[in-house]
Amino acid sequence: MRTYDQLFLGGRWTGPATTDTFEIRSPHDRALVGTAPKASKADVDRAVAAARRALEPWGRTPLAERLRLVERFNDLHAARADEIAELITAENGSPSWFTGWTQHNLPERTAAWLKTAREFAWEETLIDEAGNRTIVRAAPVGVVAAVIPWNSPHSAALVKLIPALLAGNPVLLKAAPETPLDAMVLAEIFAEAGFPEGVVSVFAADRDVSEYLVTHPGVDKISFTGSTAAGRRIASLAAEQFKRVGLELGGKSAAIVLADADPKTVAEGIQSATFANNGEMCVAHTRIFAARERYAEVVAALAEMADGLVVGDPAKPDTFVGPIVRRDQYERVLSYLRLGVEEGARIAAGGTAPLANPELADGFYVRPTVFADVANDMRIAREEIFGPVLVVIPFDTEDEAIRLANDSGYGLSGGVWTADAEHGVEIARAVRTGTFHVNGAPRHGNAPFGGFKASGVGREYGSHGLAEFVEWQAIAAGR
Repeated sequence: MRTYDQLFLGGRWTGPATTDTFEIRSPHDRALVGTAPKASKADVDRAVAAARRALEPWGRTPLAERLRLVERFNDLHAARADEIAELITAENGSPSWFTGWTQHNLPERTAAWLKTAREFAWEETLIDEAGNRTIVRAAPVGVVAAVIPWNSPHSAALVKLIPALLAGNPVLLKAAPETPLDAMVLAEIFAEAGFPEGVVSVFAADRDVSEYLVTHPGVDKISFTGSTAAGRRIASLAAEQFKRVGLELGGKSAAIVLADADPKTVAEGIQSATFANNGEMCVAHTRIFAARERYAEVVAALAEMADGLVVGDPAKPDTFVGPIVRRDQYERVLSYLRLGVEEGARIAAGGTAPLANPELADGFYVRPTVFADVANDMRIAREEIFGPVLVVIPFDTEDEAIRLANDSGYGLSGGVWTADAEHGVEIARAVRTGTFHVNGAPRHGNAPFGGFKASGVGREYGSHGLAEFVEWQAIAAGR
Protein backbone atom coordinates (compact mmCIF):
# COMPACT_ATOMS: atom_id res chain seq x y z
CA MET A 1 0.00 0.00 0.00
CA ARG A 2 1.19 3.52 -0.81
CA THR A 3 0.59 6.42 1.56
CA TYR A 4 1.32 10.03 0.72
CA ASP A 5 0.82 12.86 3.19
CA GLN A 6 2.23 15.78 1.18
CA LEU A 7 1.42 17.63 -2.01
CA PHE A 8 3.91 18.71 -4.68
CA LEU A 9 3.32 22.45 -4.93
CA GLY A 10 5.65 24.68 -6.90
CA GLY A 11 8.31 22.00 -7.05
CA ARG A 12 8.37 21.37 -3.32
CA TRP A 13 6.81 18.72 -1.11
CA THR A 14 4.61 20.47 1.38
CA GLY A 15 1.89 19.64 3.85
CA PRO A 16 -1.68 20.17 2.57
CA ALA A 17 -3.90 22.87 4.00
CA THR A 18 -6.44 20.29 5.23
CA THR A 19 -6.39 16.71 6.45
CA ASP A 20 -8.79 15.46 3.76
CA THR A 21 -7.55 12.46 1.80
CA PHE A 22 -8.44 10.22 -1.12
CA GLU A 23 -8.71 6.54 -0.20
CA ILE A 24 -8.09 4.42 -3.28
CA ARG A 25 -9.51 0.92 -3.44
CA SER A 26 -9.03 -1.56 -6.26
CA PRO A 27 -12.02 -1.91 -8.60
CA HIS A 28 -11.06 -5.59 -8.82
CA ASP A 29 -11.55 -6.65 -5.19
CA ARG A 30 -11.95 -3.39 -3.20
CA ALA A 31 -8.57 -3.88 -1.49
CA LEU A 32 -6.96 -0.70 -0.21
CA VAL A 33 -4.32 0.49 -2.70
CA GLY A 34 -3.27 3.67 -0.90
CA THR A 35 -4.11 7.16 0.27
CA ALA A 36 -3.15 10.63 -0.92
CA PRO A 37 -3.92 14.19 0.19
CA LYS A 38 -6.91 15.98 -1.27
CA ALA A 39 -5.87 19.46 -2.44
CA SER A 40 -7.94 22.41 -1.24
CA LYS A 41 -8.50 25.87 -2.67
CA ALA A 42 -5.74 27.17 -0.40
CA ASP A 43 -3.35 24.62 -1.89
CA VAL A 44 -4.30 25.76 -5.39
CA ASP A 45 -3.58 29.36 -4.37
CA ARG A 46 -0.08 28.36 -3.22
CA ALA A 47 0.62 26.44 -6.41
CA VAL A 48 -0.59 29.26 -8.66
CA ALA A 49 1.41 31.85 -6.75
CA ALA A 50 4.58 29.77 -7.15
CA ALA A 51 3.87 29.31 -10.86
CA ARG A 52 3.39 33.02 -11.43
CA ARG A 53 6.72 33.75 -9.73
CA ALA A 54 8.37 31.20 -12.00
CA LEU A 55 6.70 32.34 -15.23
CA GLU A 56 9.19 35.00 -16.34
CA PRO A 57 12.44 33.23 -15.38
CA TRP A 58 11.30 29.89 -16.78
CA GLY A 59 10.12 31.53 -20.01
CA ARG A 60 13.57 33.15 -20.38
CA THR A 61 15.42 29.91 -19.64
CA PRO A 62 17.31 28.86 -22.80
CA LEU A 63 15.62 26.15 -24.79
CA ALA A 64 18.71 23.97 -24.41
CA GLU A 65 18.24 23.93 -20.62
CA ARG A 66 14.54 23.14 -20.87
CA LEU A 67 15.40 20.30 -23.24
CA ARG A 68 18.03 18.98 -20.81
CA LEU A 69 15.57 18.89 -17.90
CA VAL A 70 12.89 17.14 -19.95
CA GLU A 71 15.44 14.60 -21.17
CA ARG A 72 16.43 13.99 -17.54
CA PHE A 73 12.79 13.54 -16.60
CA ASN A 74 12.27 11.13 -19.50
CA ASP A 75 15.15 8.91 -18.41
CA LEU A 76 13.86 8.77 -14.83
CA HIS A 77 10.31 8.14 -15.95
CA ALA A 78 11.35 5.31 -18.27
CA ALA A 79 13.25 3.61 -15.45
CA ARG A 80 10.04 3.33 -13.39
CA ALA A 81 7.73 2.20 -16.19
CA ASP A 82 6.91 -1.22 -14.74
CA GLU A 83 6.28 0.15 -11.25
CA ILE A 84 3.96 2.86 -12.59
CA ALA A 85 2.08 0.42 -14.82
CA GLU A 86 1.39 -1.90 -11.88
CA LEU A 87 0.19 1.01 -9.75
CA ILE A 88 -2.21 2.33 -12.40
CA THR A 89 -3.64 -1.15 -12.88
CA ALA A 90 -4.29 -1.36 -9.14
CA GLU A 91 -5.87 2.11 -9.05
CA ASN A 92 -8.20 2.07 -12.04
CA GLY A 93 -8.46 -1.56 -13.19
CA SER A 94 -6.75 -1.10 -16.54
CA PRO A 95 -5.37 -4.50 -17.61
CA SER A 96 -1.64 -4.95 -17.15
CA TRP A 97 -1.05 -5.53 -20.87
CA PHE A 98 -2.49 -2.07 -21.57
CA THR A 99 -0.73 -0.15 -18.79
CA GLY A 100 2.54 -1.90 -19.57
CA TRP A 101 2.31 -1.07 -23.26
CA THR A 102 1.36 2.54 -22.50
CA GLN A 103 4.12 3.20 -19.95
CA HIS A 104 6.83 1.65 -22.10
CA ASN A 105 5.62 3.66 -25.09
CA LEU A 106 5.67 7.03 -23.29
CA PRO A 107 9.47 7.58 -23.36
CA GLU A 108 9.36 7.37 -27.15
CA ARG A 109 6.55 9.92 -27.21
CA THR A 110 8.52 12.28 -24.97
CA ALA A 111 11.55 11.85 -27.21
CA ALA A 112 9.35 12.88 -30.13
CA TRP A 113 8.36 16.05 -28.24
CA LEU A 114 12.04 16.83 -27.71
CA LYS A 115 12.70 16.46 -31.44
CA THR A 116 9.69 18.63 -32.26
CA ALA A 117 10.90 21.35 -29.88
CA ARG A 118 14.37 21.36 -31.44
CA GLU A 119 12.87 21.82 -34.91
CA PHE A 120 10.06 24.22 -33.97
CA ALA A 121 10.06 27.72 -35.52
CA TRP A 122 10.37 29.62 -32.23
CA GLU A 123 11.32 32.81 -34.02
CA GLU A 124 11.55 33.99 -37.62
CA THR A 125 12.10 37.29 -39.39
CA LEU A 126 9.87 38.56 -42.18
CA ILE A 127 11.18 41.28 -44.52
CA ASP A 128 8.90 43.34 -46.73
CA GLU A 129 9.71 44.93 -50.11
CA ALA A 130 10.97 48.08 -48.42
CA GLY A 131 13.40 46.11 -46.28
CA ASN A 132 11.48 46.48 -43.03
CA ARG A 133 11.81 43.61 -40.57
CA THR A 134 9.05 42.00 -38.56
CA ILE A 135 10.14 39.46 -35.98
CA VAL A 136 7.58 36.73 -35.29
CA ARG A 137 8.25 34.91 -32.05
CA ALA A 138 6.55 32.23 -29.98
CA ALA A 139 6.07 33.42 -26.40
CA PRO A 140 4.93 31.20 -23.52
CA VAL A 141 1.15 31.25 -23.13
CA GLY A 142 1.49 31.61 -19.34
CA VAL A 143 0.58 29.49 -16.33
CA VAL A 144 -1.04 26.27 -17.56
CA ALA A 145 -3.60 24.20 -15.66
CA ALA A 146 -3.50 20.63 -16.98
CA VAL A 147 -6.57 18.68 -15.89
CA ILE A 148 -6.50 14.96 -16.68
CA PRO A 149 -8.77 11.89 -16.41
CA TRP A 150 -8.18 8.54 -14.72
CA ASN A 151 -8.31 6.14 -17.66
CA SER A 152 -4.73 6.58 -18.95
CA PRO A 153 -3.30 9.09 -16.50
CA HIS A 154 0.37 9.36 -17.42
CA SER A 155 -0.34 9.44 -21.13
CA ALA A 156 -2.89 12.23 -20.60
CA ALA A 157 -0.52 14.09 -18.27
CA LEU A 158 2.60 14.05 -20.43
CA VAL A 159 0.83 15.13 -23.62
CA LYS A 160 0.18 18.38 -21.74
CA LEU A 161 3.12 18.70 -19.38
CA ILE A 162 5.96 18.07 -21.82
CA PRO A 163 5.03 20.55 -24.60
CA ALA A 164 3.93 23.17 -22.06
CA LEU A 165 7.26 22.95 -20.22
CA LEU A 166 9.28 22.96 -23.43
CA ALA A 167 7.43 26.11 -24.50
CA GLY A 168 8.45 27.85 -21.27
CA ASN A 169 5.25 27.58 -19.24
CA PRO A 170 4.90 26.60 -15.57
CA VAL A 171 2.31 23.82 -15.22
CA LEU A 172 -0.13 22.75 -12.52
CA LEU A 173 -1.18 19.13 -13.04
CA LYS A 174 -4.55 18.32 -11.49
CA ALA A 175 -4.94 14.54 -11.30
CA ALA A 176 -8.24 12.68 -11.09
CA PRO A 177 -9.55 11.54 -7.69
CA GLU A 178 -9.45 7.93 -8.92
CA THR A 179 -5.71 7.99 -9.69
CA PRO A 180 -3.86 10.28 -7.27
CA LEU A 181 -1.16 7.76 -6.35
CA ASP A 182 0.50 7.49 -9.77
CA ALA A 183 0.35 11.30 -9.93
CA MET A 184 2.45 11.44 -6.76
CA VAL A 185 4.98 9.12 -8.41
CA LEU A 186 5.07 11.54 -11.34
CA ALA A 187 5.76 14.34 -8.84
CA GLU A 188 8.63 12.31 -7.36
CA ILE A 189 10.18 12.06 -10.81
CA PHE A 190 9.83 15.78 -11.50
CA ALA A 191 11.42 16.52 -8.12
CA GLU A 192 14.37 14.24 -8.93
CA ALA A 193 14.77 15.73 -12.41
CA GLY A 194 15.53 19.11 -10.82
CA PHE A 195 13.09 21.56 -12.41
CA PRO A 196 13.31 25.08 -10.92
CA GLU A 197 11.05 26.13 -8.07
CA GLY A 198 7.51 26.98 -9.12
CA VAL A 199 7.64 25.33 -12.54
CA VAL A 200 5.73 22.12 -11.76
CA SER A 201 2.92 21.35 -9.30
CA VAL A 202 1.11 18.01 -9.02
CA PHE A 203 -1.98 17.35 -6.92
CA ALA A 204 -5.37 15.64 -6.98
CA ALA A 205 -8.61 17.39 -6.11
CA ASP A 206 -12.35 16.99 -6.23
CA ARG A 207 -14.68 18.77 -8.66
CA ASP A 208 -15.20 21.90 -6.56
CA VAL A 209 -11.48 22.56 -6.23
CA SER A 210 -10.93 21.69 -9.88
CA GLU A 211 -13.43 24.35 -10.89
CA TYR A 212 -11.65 26.79 -8.59
CA LEU A 213 -8.40 26.00 -10.40
CA VAL A 214 -9.71 26.59 -13.91
CA THR A 215 -11.32 29.89 -12.88
CA HIS A 216 -8.29 31.10 -10.94
CA PRO A 217 -7.19 34.53 -12.24
CA GLY A 218 -3.57 33.37 -12.10
CA VAL A 219 -4.14 30.63 -14.68
CA ASP A 220 -3.72 31.64 -18.33
CA LYS A 221 -4.37 28.38 -20.19
CA ILE A 222 -6.47 25.31 -19.46
CA SER A 223 -5.63 22.00 -21.09
CA PHE A 224 -8.34 19.47 -20.27
CA THR A 225 -9.01 15.85 -21.15
CA GLY A 226 -12.29 14.35 -20.00
CA SER A 227 -16.00 14.15 -20.66
CA THR A 228 -17.79 16.40 -23.10
CA ALA A 229 -20.12 17.59 -20.33
CA ALA A 230 -17.18 18.71 -18.19
CA GLY A 231 -15.54 20.25 -21.26
CA ARG A 232 -18.59 22.38 -21.94
CA ARG A 233 -18.51 23.64 -18.36
CA ILE A 234 -14.80 24.45 -18.56
CA ALA A 235 -15.21 26.20 -21.92
CA SER A 236 -17.98 28.40 -20.56
CA LEU A 237 -15.93 29.34 -17.50
CA ALA A 238 -12.83 30.02 -19.59
CA ALA A 239 -14.74 32.24 -22.00
CA GLU A 240 -15.75 34.57 -19.19
CA GLN A 241 -12.07 35.29 -18.48
CA PHE A 242 -10.74 34.95 -22.05
CA LYS A 243 -8.53 32.09 -20.96
CA ARG A 244 -6.92 29.97 -23.65
CA VAL A 245 -8.38 26.49 -23.61
CA GLY A 246 -7.66 23.09 -25.18
CA LEU A 247 -10.26 20.35 -24.82
CA GLU A 248 -9.84 16.64 -25.67
CA LEU A 249 -13.30 15.23 -25.01
CA GLY A 250 -15.57 12.25 -25.60
CA GLY A 251 -16.37 10.22 -28.65
CA LYS A 252 -18.75 7.76 -30.26
CA SER A 253 -16.46 6.73 -33.06
CA ALA A 254 -17.65 4.88 -36.16
CA ALA A 255 -15.92 2.03 -37.98
CA ILE A 256 -17.26 1.34 -41.47
CA VAL A 257 -16.97 -2.26 -42.68
CA LEU A 258 -17.26 -2.46 -46.46
CA ALA A 259 -18.54 -5.57 -48.23
CA ASP A 260 -15.05 -6.54 -49.44
CA ALA A 261 -13.59 -6.66 -45.89
CA ASP A 262 -12.90 -9.97 -44.17
CA PRO A 263 -15.12 -10.21 -41.04
CA LYS A 264 -12.54 -12.18 -39.06
CA THR A 265 -9.84 -9.59 -39.78
CA VAL A 266 -12.26 -6.83 -38.83
CA ALA A 267 -13.04 -8.53 -35.51
CA GLU A 268 -9.34 -8.90 -34.74
CA GLY A 269 -8.82 -5.17 -35.31
CA ILE A 270 -11.96 -4.08 -33.47
CA GLN A 271 -10.86 -6.10 -30.43
CA SER A 272 -8.34 -3.43 -29.41
CA ALA A 273 -10.05 -0.50 -31.12
CA THR A 274 -13.12 -1.03 -28.93
CA PHE A 275 -12.31 -3.18 -25.92
CA ALA A 276 -8.77 -2.06 -25.00
CA ASN A 277 -8.55 -0.50 -21.54
CA ASN A 278 -11.92 -2.07 -20.66
CA GLY A 279 -13.63 0.07 -23.30
CA GLU A 280 -12.89 3.14 -21.15
CA MET A 281 -11.36 5.14 -23.99
CA CYS A 282 -12.63 8.29 -25.65
CA VAL A 283 -11.30 6.99 -29.00
CA ALA A 284 -13.04 3.60 -28.79
CA HIS A 285 -14.72 2.47 -32.02
CA THR A 286 -18.16 1.72 -30.59
CA ARG A 287 -20.41 2.17 -33.65
CA ILE A 288 -19.71 -0.49 -36.26
CA PHE A 289 -21.42 0.06 -39.62
CA ALA A 290 -21.48 -3.15 -41.66
CA ALA A 291 -22.55 -3.63 -45.30
CA ARG A 292 -25.93 -5.32 -45.23
CA GLU A 293 -24.87 -8.22 -47.46
CA ARG A 294 -22.14 -9.12 -44.92
CA TYR A 295 -23.96 -7.94 -41.81
CA ALA A 296 -24.71 -11.35 -40.29
CA GLU A 297 -21.11 -12.47 -40.83
CA VAL A 298 -19.72 -9.32 -39.21
CA VAL A 299 -22.03 -9.61 -36.21
CA ALA A 300 -21.11 -13.26 -35.77
CA ALA A 301 -17.37 -12.53 -35.99
CA LEU A 302 -17.60 -9.67 -33.49
CA ALA A 303 -19.71 -11.74 -31.10
CA GLU A 304 -17.27 -14.65 -31.25
CA MET A 305 -14.38 -12.29 -30.57
CA ALA A 306 -16.14 -10.60 -27.62
CA ASP A 307 -17.15 -13.91 -26.06
CA GLY A 308 -13.56 -15.13 -26.34
CA LEU A 309 -11.97 -12.26 -24.43
CA VAL A 310 -10.54 -13.10 -21.01
CA VAL A 311 -12.25 -10.97 -18.36
CA GLY A 312 -10.75 -10.91 -14.89
CA ASP A 313 -8.06 -9.71 -12.52
CA PRO A 314 -6.36 -6.85 -14.39
CA ALA A 315 -2.99 -7.72 -12.86
CA LYS A 316 -2.89 -11.10 -14.61
CA PRO A 317 -1.07 -11.11 -17.95
CA ASP A 318 -3.73 -13.11 -19.82
CA THR A 319 -6.58 -10.74 -18.85
CA PHE A 320 -7.77 -8.60 -21.74
CA VAL A 321 -10.70 -6.82 -20.01
CA GLY A 322 -10.59 -5.76 -16.37
CA PRO A 323 -13.14 -4.07 -14.11
CA ILE A 324 -14.90 -0.75 -14.59
CA VAL A 325 -13.16 1.96 -12.58
CA ARG A 326 -15.81 2.62 -9.90
CA ARG A 327 -19.29 1.61 -8.81
CA ASP A 328 -21.30 4.49 -10.28
CA GLN A 329 -19.71 4.03 -13.70
CA TYR A 330 -20.29 0.29 -13.45
CA GLU A 331 -23.99 0.89 -12.74
CA ARG A 332 -24.12 3.38 -15.62
CA VAL A 333 -22.75 0.83 -18.08
CA LEU A 334 -25.23 -1.80 -16.89
CA SER A 335 -28.06 0.71 -17.31
CA TYR A 336 -27.09 1.15 -20.98
CA LEU A 337 -27.16 -2.61 -21.48
CA ARG A 338 -30.71 -2.70 -20.17
CA LEU A 339 -31.62 0.36 -22.24
CA GLY A 340 -30.37 -1.29 -25.44
CA VAL A 341 -32.77 -4.19 -24.96
CA GLU A 342 -35.60 -1.76 -24.19
CA GLU A 343 -34.83 0.12 -27.41
CA GLY A 344 -35.18 -3.08 -29.42
CA ALA A 345 -31.55 -4.05 -29.98
CA ARG A 346 -30.45 -7.67 -29.79
CA ILE A 347 -27.62 -8.82 -27.54
CA ALA A 348 -25.29 -10.92 -29.69
CA ALA A 349 -22.62 -11.28 -26.98
CA GLY A 350 -22.29 -10.31 -23.33
CA GLY A 351 -25.17 -8.52 -21.64
CA THR A 352 -26.12 -7.82 -18.04
CA ALA A 353 -25.68 -11.33 -16.65
CA PRO A 354 -22.88 -11.40 -14.04
CA LEU A 355 -19.68 -13.28 -14.69
CA ALA A 356 -19.67 -16.86 -13.49
CA ASN A 357 -16.28 -16.55 -11.76
CA PRO A 358 -16.87 -16.13 -7.99
CA GLU A 359 -13.37 -14.66 -7.60
CA LEU A 360 -14.63 -11.56 -9.39
CA ALA A 361 -17.76 -11.08 -7.28
CA ASP A 362 -16.40 -8.04 -5.44
CA GLY A 363 -15.26 -6.25 -8.60
CA PHE A 364 -17.04 -4.00 -11.08
CA TYR A 365 -17.01 -6.44 -13.97
CA VAL A 366 -19.06 -6.16 -17.17
CA ARG A 367 -18.95 -8.77 -19.91
CA PRO A 368 -17.83 -7.40 -23.32
CA THR A 369 -21.11 -6.77 -25.11
CA VAL A 370 -22.13 -6.65 -28.77
CA PHE A 371 -25.51 -5.21 -29.73
CA ALA A 372 -26.96 -6.15 -33.13
CA ASP A 373 -30.05 -4.88 -34.97
CA VAL A 374 -29.30 -1.34 -33.86
CA ALA A 375 -30.58 1.87 -35.43
CA ASN A 376 -28.38 4.95 -35.42
CA ASP A 377 -31.00 6.98 -33.55
CA MET A 378 -31.00 4.68 -30.51
CA ARG A 379 -29.39 6.13 -27.40
CA ILE A 380 -26.92 3.23 -27.24
CA ALA A 381 -25.72 4.36 -30.69
CA ARG A 382 -25.52 8.06 -29.85
CA GLU A 383 -24.32 8.40 -26.25
CA GLU A 384 -20.84 7.62 -24.97
CA ILE A 385 -21.12 4.59 -22.66
CA PHE A 386 -17.43 4.36 -21.69
CA GLY A 387 -17.37 0.63 -21.14
CA PRO A 388 -16.88 -2.62 -23.12
CA VAL A 389 -19.92 -2.15 -25.36
CA LEU A 390 -20.28 -1.82 -29.14
CA VAL A 391 -23.24 -1.62 -31.49
CA VAL A 392 -23.48 -2.97 -35.06
CA ILE A 393 -25.61 -1.08 -37.59
CA PRO A 394 -26.32 -2.16 -41.20
CA PHE A 395 -26.01 0.06 -44.27
CA ASP A 396 -26.94 -0.42 -47.94
CA THR A 397 -24.63 2.02 -49.75
CA GLU A 398 -21.33 3.72 -49.02
CA ASP A 399 -23.01 7.12 -49.11
CA GLU A 400 -25.40 5.92 -46.43
CA ALA A 401 -22.51 4.61 -44.33
CA ILE A 402 -20.74 7.98 -44.52
CA ARG A 403 -23.95 9.83 -43.69
CA LEU A 404 -24.59 7.61 -40.67
CA ALA A 405 -21.00 7.91 -39.48
CA ASN A 406 -21.28 11.71 -39.64
CA ASP A 407 -24.69 11.66 -37.96
CA SER A 408 -23.20 12.10 -34.51
CA GLY A 409 -22.47 14.94 -32.14
CA TYR A 410 -18.95 13.57 -31.78
CA GLY A 411 -15.96 13.40 -34.12
CA LEU A 412 -12.85 12.08 -32.38
CA SER A 413 -11.80 8.88 -34.13
CA GLY A 414 -13.06 6.24 -36.54
CA GLY A 415 -12.04 3.83 -39.23
CA VAL A 416 -12.84 1.87 -42.33
CA TRP A 417 -12.19 -1.78 -43.21
CA THR A 418 -11.80 -2.70 -46.87
CA ALA A 419 -9.70 -4.78 -49.24
CA ASP A 420 -8.88 -1.56 -51.15
CA ALA A 421 -6.84 0.69 -48.85
CA GLU A 422 -6.78 3.61 -51.31
CA HIS A 423 -10.55 3.52 -51.53
CA GLY A 424 -10.51 3.51 -47.72
CA VAL A 425 -8.63 6.82 -47.83
CA GLU A 426 -11.42 8.24 -50.02
CA ILE A 427 -13.94 7.17 -47.41
CA ALA A 428 -11.80 8.75 -44.69
CA ARG A 429 -11.82 12.12 -46.44
CA ALA A 430 -15.61 12.18 -46.24
CA VAL A 431 -15.94 11.43 -42.53
CA ARG A 432 -15.73 14.42 -40.19
CA THR A 433 -13.52 13.18 -37.42
CA GLY A 434 -10.11 14.12 -36.04
CA THR A 435 -8.41 10.75 -36.57
CA PHE A 436 -9.35 8.00 -39.00
CA HIS A 437 -7.72 4.58 -39.43
CA VAL A 438 -7.77 2.60 -42.67
CA ASN A 439 -7.72 -1.12 -41.81
CA GLY A 440 -6.46 -0.33 -38.32
CA ALA A 441 -3.32 1.45 -39.51
CA PRO A 442 -1.46 3.29 -36.69
CA ARG A 443 -1.35 7.08 -36.50
CA HIS A 444 2.07 8.73 -36.74
CA GLY A 445 3.20 9.96 -33.32
CA ASN A 446 3.64 13.53 -34.55
CA ALA A 447 0.30 13.72 -36.34
CA PRO A 448 -2.21 16.06 -34.69
CA PHE A 449 -4.76 14.44 -32.39
CA GLY A 450 -8.07 15.98 -31.38
CA GLY A 451 -11.73 16.14 -32.23
CA PHE A 452 -14.33 17.69 -34.46
CA LYS A 453 -17.68 18.88 -33.08
CA ALA A 454 -18.31 17.97 -29.42
CA SER A 455 -15.13 15.89 -29.25
CA GLY A 456 -13.01 18.89 -28.48
CA VAL A 457 -11.12 22.06 -29.35
CA GLY A 458 -7.46 22.20 -30.27
CA ARG A 459 -4.88 19.53 -31.08
CA GLU A 460 -2.22 17.49 -29.29
CA TYR A 461 1.09 15.96 -30.47
CA GLY A 462 3.71 17.25 -32.87
CA SER A 463 4.15 20.88 -33.86
CA HIS A 464 0.38 21.38 -33.77
CA GLY A 465 0.32 20.34 -30.12
CA LEU A 466 3.36 22.43 -29.19
CA ALA A 467 1.76 25.51 -30.80
CA GLU A 468 -1.18 25.15 -28.38
CA PHE A 469 1.13 26.37 -25.58
CA VAL A 470 2.48 29.57 -27.14
CA GLU A 471 1.24 33.02 -28.00
CA TRP A 472 2.50 34.54 -31.24
CA GLN A 473 4.05 37.98 -31.04
CA ALA A 474 4.91 40.18 -34.02
CA ILE A 475 7.62 42.82 -33.46
CA ALA A 476 7.85 45.46 -36.20
CA ALA A 477 11.58 46.24 -35.93
CA GLY A 478 12.19 48.47 -38.93
CA ARG A 479 15.28 48.28 -41.07
